[in-house]
Amino acid sequence: MPRIDVPEGQDPLMQLWAGTDTALTGPAAKLSDAVYHRTKLPLGEIEAARITIARINDCTICRTMRADEGPDEEFYENLLAGRRDAAVLSTRESLAAEFAERFATDHLNMDDELWERLHDAFSDDELVELGLCVGSWLAFGRLNRVFDVDGACRIPAGHVGARR
Repeated sequence: MPRIDVPEGQDPLMQLWAGTDTALTGPAAKLSDAVYHRTKLPLGEIEAARITIARINDCTICRTMRADEGPDEEFYENLLAGRRDAAVLSTRESLAAEFAERFATDHLNMDDELWERLHDAFSDDELVELGLCVGSWLAFGRLNRVFDVDGACRIPAGHVGARR
């Protein structure tokens, strides 16, 4: 049950993001949109990080959303099980998932060894983009879960198509 008042027939997620009277939801929605539409990271890397955060946040719908023309189901199943099988994920996809997991669950222990591996595979610009994407999914996914509106979670269709 949503933790905010939702008018009869209104989508709880839309009520949180568009129906509340706050100056922050619009800019937050623009960040969310930018994460999907302006990143230059390849889709597989974005999906590896996004699905990892969806698993950690326990986002009801995000765990089942799949990118149109994206990775196969084995890719998603691997990540949802908390695995980063080298036969399924590329090195960069695996690192993106590891970064996302550690960002969300053990951020104070992102040690030099991890950063060395990240810098061997990604540029600084790519790492900042990855961090912004992961941070937005972690924050907004948890906001949706805390307010219990994630049952209607939607991924903007322009970057990551919503197919089940």
